[in-house]
Amino acid sequence: MAYSTFVSFVAFALSLYFGVSYCYFSIPLKIYPGKYNVSSDVNLTSLRRVALKSDGSGLSLASDPTGTVNFLDMVNNLQGDSGRGYYIEMSIGTPGQKLNILVDTGSSNFAVAAAPHQFITHYFNTALSSTYRSTGRTVAVRYTQGNWEGELGIDSVSIPRGPNGTININIAAILSSDGFFLPGINWQGILGLAYPVLARPDSSVEPFFNSVVRQLGIPDVFSLQMCGAGLSAGSETDTTGGSLIMGGAEPSLYRGSVWYTPIIEEWYYQVEVLKLEVGDQNLNLDCREYNMDKAIVDSGTTLLRLPVNVFNALVEAIIRSSLIEEFSSGFWEGTKLACWMKGENPWRFFPKLSIYLRATNTSESFRVTILPQLYIQPITDVDGTLDCFRFGVSSSTNGMVIGATVMEGFYVMFDRTQRRLGFAPSSCAVSDGVALSEIEGPFSAADVAADCSGGPLKEPLVWMISYALMAVCALALLILLLMLILPCRCGNRNGEITDESSLVRHRIK
Repeated sequence: MAYSTFVSFVAFALSLYFGVSYCYFSIPLKIYPGKYNVSSDVNLTSLRRVALKSDGSGLSLASDPTGTVNFLDMVNNLQGDSGRGYYIEMSIGTPGQKLNILVDTGSSNFAVAAAPHQFITHYFNTALSSTYRSTGRTVAVRYTQGNWEGELGIDSVSIPRGPNGTININIAAILSSDGFFLPGINWQGILGLAYPVLARPDSSVEPFFNSVVRQLGIPDVFSLQMCGAGLSAGSETDTTGGSLIMGGAEPSLYRGSVWYTPIIEEWYYQVEVLKLEVGDQNLNLDCREYNMDKAIVDSGTTLLRLPVNVFNALVEAIIRSSLIEEFSSGFWEGTKLACWMKGENPWRFFPKLSIYLRATNTSESFRVTILPQLYIQPITDVDGTLDCFRFGVSSSTNGMVIGATVMEGFYVMFDRTQRRLGFAPSSCAVSDGVALSEIEGPFSAADVAADCSGGPLKEPLVWMISYALMAVCALALLILLLMLILPCRCGNRNGEITDESSLVRHRIK
């Protein structure tokens, strides 16, 4: 029995490993739910957004040579803000049904609500589309926060303010969800712009942008400007949320030069972070800590999310360098808002935050810097006397996620052809004439490790190992059953099973 117990333990351990490895690949946190200790009768107002302004650098990239893309037609095609996501209007099916779709560079499925939900105003009715075709496959995606399930289908999609033409797209029709659609959102689906390896149920489901590039022949490049930051809460201005440029980059949306960092793994948009600074304080952590277990750029994540050790070091550095003697821990943990009298500027109490990224010349780096206006974020006012703010950084158990907190300061170019991401200060990250983001470089990377991205094995290799371990687990269970059942049948002719073996069978069950 001791041997049987050992085999049972091994089988359990392998099963546990497989279960954990499955959960490990959940997609990072999505839209922030806004759980604060603010009275429910407070009227939450949206973040103010800044109008786009040309930097005078010309419009030489305003269209591509094929005539398929006119970038100027795509400027201002996004709505939304960092708290509830940035979305683009699409027309789906025949005749077209218009839906707002969340732009997400941290996943790869194109999924739309296909059934009623209490938090959405309308959905894609597949029965009303003459061109919708179900593939008969089910699909489910689990995020760090929320999940959905549905069926895979194919239908035609066009983007009123996107590339010219209609595309046949893999669509996940969401039939049920939990924690995915949230109160106050104005979108009904999600546009995953990452690589096929993240697509569910497998990489044979071609992602949206891959289909656009293949069918319309546009360059395999897109760029993103998110304009939800920089001004105080309570604005009544209803400006546009930003721009998603498919096929290239629009120079009027950024200032200065573009700095590029390599995409080191084509699943998420994974980059290599070399160090972080708070004001002029280097956090002095091993560079592998910043990339444990990955560092990605994800427009579908609200905050800047940092590995626990990095987050704790950053908070300590901010407390040391800020002008505030006492501060509630709930503010740093994201459970409380910090409020100041109206008209008082809280951002002067806080330092800049800088992230150093490896440059395409791997012996060099450059740094992207955000001012406090981007991470001390206005949320609401109380009784017309207080302005309240949240901390735009949180801890993470699944790697660093460079989300909207940072991305709102920059025009980000996803150059998939040359496997690199470009950063330039965004033309809309400006408040009262002050730029809220900076880029500087190059800096020598000689003082950091040659490879800071070393971490756990990536999908799909881990999946293959997991399947192999599952097979071993199944074999071990089979051997255990044979060891338990066959001796009993030989030694007990009346077919009775001893209490001890019955207990083991119940454990297996």
